[in-house]
Amino acid sequence: MEDFTPISALIGGGLIGLSSAFLLMLSGRVAGVSGMITGLLPPAKGDAAWRLWFLGGLIVGTGLYRVSTGDGVETLVFDATMPMIVIGGLMTGVGTRVGGGCTSGHGVCGIGRASPRSIVATLTFIAAGAAVVYVNRHVLGV
Repeated sequence: MEDFTPISALIGGGLIGLSSAFLLMLSGRVAGVSGMITGLLPPAKGDAAWRLWFLGGLIVGTGLYRVSTGDGVETLVFDATMPMIVIGGLMTGVGTRVGGGCTSGHGVCGIGRASPRSIVATLTFIAAGAAVVYVNRHVLGV
């Protein structure tokens, strides 16, 4: 594992946990990104600001991390065609609607609240991901 970085992973995980806990304690809201985005389409009156601040913080925080650690100098390369990226994005959106949320909502917040529904959803996400990796690497040889 050449890209294993336990210190930054622990710090990042801790910050994600703290931010989701503060959001829940201070506003009663769950830090599920798909729900935040869905809530902006269209937003309820007076409900958009906190969503935009939280989502903006995800983007700005990532940028600050990359610049401060020197990770921001290389260009990201996607080894997929634009139609494949669009299809993947649409499938992700459909999956979050069918699953009643995304990995951040179920995995970070739901498990933290001991929600049985979120625990089952997160185990399903992990199993599906493991199955896709297995098929890609060992069956298709990708």
